Amino acid sequence: KSEILIFQNERDLIFGKKLKRSSSMKFNYKLHRLCGAYYGNPTTTDAFGSNGKGSGSNIVFSSDGNVLISAVSNRVQVLDLKSHTVRTLPIEARSNIKCMAISPNDVILLVVDVNSYAMIVNFVRGVVLHRFKFKRKVRHAIFSPCGNYIAVTHGKHVQVWFAPNHLRKEFAPLVLHRTYTGQSSDVTRIAWSSDSSVIMGCSRDCTTRIWTVDTTRNYQPVTLSGHKTMVIGAYFTYDGPRIDTCYTISEDGALVTWKAKYHTSDEPNEEIDLPPAEEDFEAQVDDALDFFSGGGPARPARPSSLMDADKTQGHHLVQCEWVYQARHYFNQDRTGVVATTYNERSKILAIGFSSGLFGLYEMPSVANIHTMSVGSNQLINSCILNNTGEWLALGCPRAQQLLVWEWRSETYVLKQRGHAYGMRCMAYSPDGVVVCTGGEDGKIKLWNASSGFCYVTFEQSHQAPVTCVRFANPSVVLSASLDGTVRAHDLHRYRTFKTMTTPTPVQFLSLAVDQSGEIVCAGTMDPFHIYAWNLQTGKILDVYTGHKGPVCDLAFQSNGGTLVSASWDGSAKTWDLYKGNVPTESLQHNSDVVCVTCRPDGKEICTGTINGLLSFWDVESAKLKYEIDGRRDIAGGRKMNDRMIADNNASSRYFTSVCYSADGTCLLAGGNSKYVCIYEISQQLLLKKFQVTFNRSLDGVLDELNSKNMTDHGPVDDEAESGDETNYNAIRLPGAKRGDDGSRTSKVEVLTHQVAFSSTGREWAAVSGEGLHVYSLDEDMLFDPISLTESITPAAVEQKLASKDYSKALRMAVHLNEYALVRQVLENTPYASITFVARSIGPEQLERLMQFLGKSMEKSPHVEFYLQWCLQIMQHHGVYLDKHRGSLMRAFRALHKIVQTRRDELKTICNENKYTLHFIEEQAKLIASQQSEQIKASTAEQ
Repeated sequence: KSEILIFQNERDLIFGKKLKRSSSMKFNYKLHRLCGAYYGNPTTTDAFGSNGKGSGSNIVFSSDGNVLISAVSNRVQVLDLKSHTVRTLPIEARSNIKCMAISPNDVILLVVDVNSYAMIVNFVRGVVLHRFKFKRKVRHAIFSPCGNYIAVTHGKHVQVWFAPNHLRKEFAPLVLHRTYTGQSSDVTRIAWSSDSSVIMGCSRDCTTRIWTVDTTRNYQPVTLSGHKTMVIGAYFTYDGPRIDTCYTISEDGALVTWKAKYHTSDEPNEEIDLPPAEEDFEAQVDDALDFFSGGGPARPARPSSLMDADKTQGHHLVQCEWVYQARHYFNQDRTGVVATTYNERSKILAIGFSSGLFGLYEMPSVANIHTMSVGSNQLINSCILNNTGEWLALGCPRAQQLLVWEWRSETYVLKQRGHAYGMRCMAYSPDGVVVCTGGEDGKIKLWNASSGFCYVTFEQSHQAPVTCVRFANPSVVLSASLDGTVRAHDLHRYRTFKTMTTPTPVQFLSLAVDQSGEIVCAGTMDPFHIYAWNLQTGKILDVYTGHKGPVCDLAFQSNGGTLVSASWDGSAKTWDLYKGNVPTESLQHNSDVVCVTCRPDGKEICTGTINGLLSFWDVESAKLKYEIDGRRDIAGGRKMNDRMIADNNASSRYFTSVCYSADGTCLLAGGNSKYVCIYEISQQLLLKKFQVTFNRSLDGVLDELNSKNMTDHGPVDDEAESGDETNYNAIRLPGAKRGDDGSRTSKVEVLTHQVAFSSTGREWAAVSGEGLHVYSLDEDMLFDPISLTESITPAAVEQKLASKDYSKALRMAVHLNEYALVRQVLENTPYASITFVARSIGPEQLERLMQFLGKSMEKSPHVEFYLQWCLQIMQHHGVYLDKHRGSLMRAFRALHKIVQTRRDELKTICNENKYTLHFIEEQAKLIASQQSEQIKASTAEQ
């Protein structure tokens, strides 16, 4: 293990004390990904116990169609559908994200939240370039096909801005080009023409209006009105260079087709007042000066061919008349259209309905290709087709579900769904590869720690919220629930194979399993007992009594025979499972105990109480060693209904989950606060605290509330005025058109339910209202210093070989990616130097080197030589290879195939020549014995 100092600036002295290097650890963890939800926002609860209809942003495909961009709360998830991985951009919006737009070259990402605060993000590097505030509500934003403009809905108007350039520094990257008006209600959607000269806006006033981006002589904006409800989407189709048809879809399921009828005229072509080209700018300035000064030669007239070349789709619309052509209804009973998307390349129109149905239609015949359902009572908030029209992405905010459907083969490319009503508990597998989570919906989900995707969901696991999950071994996971059962799940067959219950119905709050995985213990809410089962038989072994309050947490010591329990009665008790149900020791506290954990060596116990204290106890003497007062460390955040400021309300903050690091020197603690703290135990110091979110849509994020929202009758919520944008006026009665104005709702509170370290120590996770936050030390972007130089040539590689610098030569050869050169370096490296050369290879070159090793070993007779290369790479880079085995699987399989092939060849040769080798061995012994006899005889004669 590398010895790394606690502080990033490598200071050894803190408050006059020198920390030991052996007890220090690296703690600059960064958010790696947000698991548990891949679309939508945390749902709010109301007085009826429902989570409302939910809300979410639009979803965006990249230009190649292989990357899907989705918004979860105030973060952006990037899902690579080709490699089947997910990553979270290291940026956060101020509030829940409302809409997103990405440039055609996949470089600039525009993110706008529900309060109209915008961010311009470098999508490649994940860096915020600029922040901006729109003055009115933004419902939709989209880049122009040319990438030079950004169109956003701005209340009743449409604004077009010049797109920022990520290659140069600008004081104000967003510059307004023009504002388009003419609609009497809020604009809902925007559509561009293919050449970025025409823009179309849909409004809640049941109309669609068409403008030209630049001023066009003799053109008047056109308003298309043929719907009875608000227009959800509108799209152009083309006939050559001109716009041919326009489709408009309304909320009631009506599709109207408008035909562009062009009139021929003998009049000269009209000019469009386009922005001056860069090469003609100086000449036009000179002409303007000459015009106003009365001098200078006249500019020659532009040729008619150039005038024709300047014609855009906006120019053709001058002589166009829009004619109503056809009307079609999507006949779905008691449901409305909420999302639409259209792909011009494949002529496919996708419609998402409020009942969870989605349909694919072939245009212009409006023939139904598919009609399917994503689930009962699921609202499809967003849908989009990729550039080829083969994949359809659907977002359902109510269940935080994200789907990618390939309609030709009728298969799911991606299907991810979070826990309904939120996530409650989690556990790492012993090898750190799998993360198990339990939710308020009673379901158990398994997540791949390397890819970030859920691959198994136990649907019928529990009938009530899951309170705790634990791994008995890498293939068995246990779960406890408020339904009074403890269930064991098999991770090989993905089924529940054991259900453990009690003689009388109880509700379980905590769960623990010993090191052998045979004894399972669970603590109850009432009657304050601890039950122990044998996992193999499922029978109760014993019932431990003695607590006077709910048993909220359990933990086994490393020896496996001692159980530690924490209860709300203010005590933590240790139980020897082999000496009966009498507690060995009782550790008394001044307040309720809410969490407990044992150090990996089993010599120390840490407990947390509701007054914010962390107490550390010696196991042998049962005496208090020291305490850490964490109230001030996690204090912060004022809720909407708090009558005190955050500084005076520190008593309500305490830790509800604690976990030791793998070496036992540090402690990770989280609770009902926005902070997660890491402490150094021996010095009782706060090393670092992490704020899990900065989302202002959650309750308790801000330390100071805005005084203008505080009234004599309580706080005023800004989001309550947005109507259909939130869940506050959810319709309760059948047939009602308006929600209950007296309904009460509450925001999701920012807090941490549980924290846990991975077995590798390289990452830790925290469960919050937004999902599973995974913090890691591993960097996604790997630095290769050789790739920065241009002097990497085959001659330079041979020069390094001649100077016996084998490490540098191999890295340069792998960078050049030439097989003959890499094989030359590999075979010229001495056998004794393989260990040192393999150690110098960076992680960014491992995959290519493994592929070169497999290819070289296939044609080389030096079997032992290349096996030594493989062995040294596995020994020195085993941790990295195991963690990223998903992305390196191709190289693993190629190398394993050739090693297995050479092994089989050697085995066959040895089997075929077994008796020949035996004969040669016997002949050698015979010759040796004859020679020894001759020597003895000659010696005797002498």
